Amino acid sequence: MVIRISPQVYLISTFNYMKYRLCAGLFFILLFSFQSYANSDIWILIDTVEQRLSVMRGDDMQLTFSNIAIGRYGASNSRMKGDNKTPLGSFQISWIKQHHRYYRFFGVNFPNQETADLALAEKRISRQTWLSITKAIESSRLPPQDTPLGGYIGIHGIGHGDRVIHSRFNWTNGCVALTNTQIDELSSWIKIGTKVVIR
Repeated sequence: MVIRISPQVYLISTFNYMKYRLCAGLFFILLFSFQSYANSDIWILIDTVEQRLSVMRGDDMQLTFSNIAIGRYGASNSRMKGDNKTPLGSFQISWIKQHHRYYRFFGVNFPNQETADLALAEKRISRQTWLSITKAIESSRLPPQDTPLGGYIGIHGIGHGDRVIHSRFNWTNGCVALTNTQIDELSSWIKIGTKVVIR
């Protein structure tokens, strides 16, 4: 027995199917847009005195990691290359390396304009160095990482390093270090452009 479908029924079925697909597509677009929006107000607060990293949404703390490690000689507004200090200030995540010597690496835009302006005022860099940093920032490029202020600052894991040393000492060259497990937890909150405040 052959069932014949009239052209009208076929058109109605096709139309209903297309409506279903369109609604499903819009649902997923809205869902992902909402998730993006929900993460857009996420920022990272690093307290170098308390040695704590907090994931913030506005003024509300979402997640906290204690016993982080910072630069072996502490933190400073006047960080220079090779001084092993963590820079203080407000930065942004500028690049992410999923496979790194220290497990994962979330690089920040150091030196930023505020850092360069202070360094020029304190005569720690030349006007030419200041200009090279400023031009990079104005062009939305990563600032040069090889100036007297240093570079390659970020948040990373310990890789194959010793967890006991990590728990007892500040051991980095200026970065902020967490355990690999903590970095895994943190990675779902961080993206390019995430604000990072180090104080």
